[in-house]
Amino acid sequence: MKILNVKTLSIVGSAVLFSHAAVAGTWSLGASALGDVNAYRGYDNKVYPVPVVSYESDDFYFKSLTAGYYLWKDDSNKFSVTATYIPFGFKPDDSDDQQMKRLNKRRGTLMGGLAYSHVEDWGTLRTTFNGDVLNNSNGMVADAAYLYPIHQDNWALIPGLGVMWSSSNQNNYYYGVTNGESRRSGLNSYSAGDSFSPYAELSARYSFTRDWQGFFTGRYIRLADEVKDSPMVDKSYTAIVWTGVTYSF
Repeated sequence: MKILNVKTLSIVGSAVLFSHAAVAGTWSLGASALGDVNAYRGYDNKVYPVPVVSYESDDFYFKSLTAGYYLWKDDSNKFSVTATYIPFGFKPDDSDDQQMKRLNKRRGTLMGGLAYSHVEDWGTLRTTFNGDVLNNSNGMVADAAYLYPIHQDNWALIPGLGVMWSSSNQNNYYYGVTNGESRRSGLNSYSAGDSFSPYAELSARYSFTRDWQGFFTGRYIRLADEVKDSPMVDKSYTAIVWTGVTYSF
């Protein structure tokens, strides 16, 4: 996948945080696009269509790529078990770099874990912890962020700052270069440790009518040295944007 695995996991969490404000029993359908600035060498930026299907109840929720079951839920706290499907992967043939074309494929995966948010007048604290349940990377990721929601009658903004942690297994799967890959490609072999990457994000929602809404979530991530030092990477940052329109009923 690449860092889009981690990015998508946490940015979907931002969208889920928006959905928590919905009335229990509400369905939403819509269309959206997910785009990213890729950190891999020779990889073009990509845009992926993502259908929006979401539902919120007192015990259970899902929104497009993620689903969760509440273990604890009150006016200020939400604690849930979650599962998020990450469809993206690194495909060597998609790279314009001849050395990158000789590397192994990296697959997307299903991430399972826990999510917690705490809401006060001074803002929202959001944390997640997830692991690869399909044994593709055998990696783990964690995310912690502070957000400050700004609400008006028909719109809302949620700016935030956070940091993501990725385990060494996670980084090695998506950014490491094995000795065999090094011999085939000519890239230096590389083994990464765990890493911390800070980020800034902005989510927005606008209600055109009572039922129709537009949404936007953007995330800018500063890559850690453990990622930037990989011979597979040619950027010091990466970014992701998710935007679309939904109808609630």
